[in-house]
Amino acid sequence: MYKTVTRGFVPEDKKEFTGEGIEKLKKAAEEVAFLLERGYSVKTATTFVGNHHLLSERQRLALARGLAAKEVLENRKKKECDILGLKGRKVYMDGFNIIITLEVAFSESVIIKGEDNTIRDLAGLRGTYQIIDKTEKAILSILNALDKLKVAQLEIYLDSPVSNSGRLKNFILELSEPYQVEVIVSVIPDVDRVLYTKEGVITSDAVILDNCSSWINLTPYLLKEEEKYTYWMVEITREQEKK
Repeated sequence: MYKTVTRGFVPEDKKEFTGEGIEKLKKAAEEVAFLLERGYSVKTATTFVGNHHLLSERQRLALARGLAAKEVLENRKKKECDILGLKGRKVYMDGFNIIITLEVAFSESVIIKGEDNTIRDLAGLRGTYQIIDKTEKAILSILNALDKLKVAQLEIYLDSPVSNSGRLKNFILELSEPYQVEVIVSVIPDVDRVLYTKEGVITSDAVILDNCSSWINLTPYLLKEEEKYTYWMVEITREQEKK
């Protein structure tokens, strides 16, 4: 048995991502979006607005992970693959990116739905990783979905500098044995740069989305398939423009 862990939970989230905290984030999102459309970087915009509203680091991170300039969002949308059109294809996965987000979701910790409709977490890897009680469920959720979508081959990339990446590789391969989808797990030094060159990349990493040839927004599909579970999802978006 693996250790029971509430992945990605911070006690302050109960205040910062509910009630008045959410209202403050909505206002801040409008201001960050305003700056992004005028050429400011995400870091500069979230720092300036975060300082003005006295936002916590996690609130600022939520804004940074949820918002992007309209031009960036349009470019991502153009490269997004139809998730129902993956039959017979090979796809590539940013392993830690997707698995950790699912672990956070299944822990009922805060997950962020951004303007590009991806779902991201606030956990942060920082070079360390441990398999927990939610890991098996996360992996099986991925395998079940890709089998259902009739994907031919899945290559998962894991960052070799991250602790326990080898153990996670073996765990994934063990769990994948009964499935039709062929699973390859590659542990490499620089996952991002490899995925920049690929088509059909499963990730929510903004930098990869902006550099790869095409991508698949799998996590919302997975959570919908697991809809019997409850999730703490916070939507970060600028308010809809008036018609």
